Amino acid sequence: MFDVLIIGGGVSGMSCALVLGSAQHKPFASDKKIGIVTHQKASSLQEALFNNAYGIPVGKLGADLLTESVNQLQQLYPHVIQIPNEKVMKIEAEAGDFAIITNKNSYQSKIVVISIGAANPFTIEGLEEFVLPHQKVIAEKNRIQLSNIDHKVTDGIYVTGTLAGWRSQLAIAAGSGAAVATDILTLWNDGIHVQVHDSVRK
Repeated sequence: MFDVLIIGGGVSGMSCALVLGSAQHKPFASDKKIGIVTHQKASSLQEALFNNAYGIPVGKLGADLLTESVNQLQQLYPHVIQIPNEKVMKIEAEAGDFAIITNKNSYQSKIVVISIGAANPFTIEGLEEFVLPHQKVIAEKNRIQLSNIDHKVTDGIYVTGTLAGWRSQLAIAAGSGAAVATDILTLWNDGIHVQVHDSVRK
C-alpha cells in the first residue's frame, strides 16, 4: 500500500515526487511510502527544445530533461519507488484505498496524483465523470482537464499540470506538482498534530 502514488513522469509528476521525497526526514513523512509511475512516452516534453527557460541551458532537449529527472529522483531520494514501463489503465475509486491498475500490475494507494497530459481522449478508466474541456486552450486543440478545486479532484485524488487546467509551460507544471506535494505534506503534518492532541486529551 502506497501512501501516495503519482501517475506520470513528466514535469509536474516529477516535481511532486521530488518535493515529497525531500521530506523524508520530517517526523510526519518518515514512514510514508511514495511511488511514481514514470511512464514518459506521451509527455509533450519528448519533442521540446528549450531556448529561454529559466535555469535550463540553451538548446536543451526535453527528452534529455525527462531522462535526467528520473536519474535525479533516484539519486536524491531512492526511497521514492519508481515504476517504469507501465501505463495506468484504470482507477477503482474508494477514498483512502484506491486500486490503480496498469497494463502489467495492480497497486493500492491512499492518495493518487494524476500527472499526465491533457490529450483527448482521456485514457484512465474510472475518472470519466471528472473530465471536461480544457478551460485555457482553444477548442480546436481538443484538450481536456479534470474538474478540480486547487488541484483536488475529489477526496484522495489530485491532479497536476495541464490536466489540472493550467497552460503548458515548464515553470507552471513544476509549480503545480510542487503545490500538490505541499498540500499532501500539510495533510500528513496535520494528521500528526491531531494524533498527538488526541493522546494528550486521553
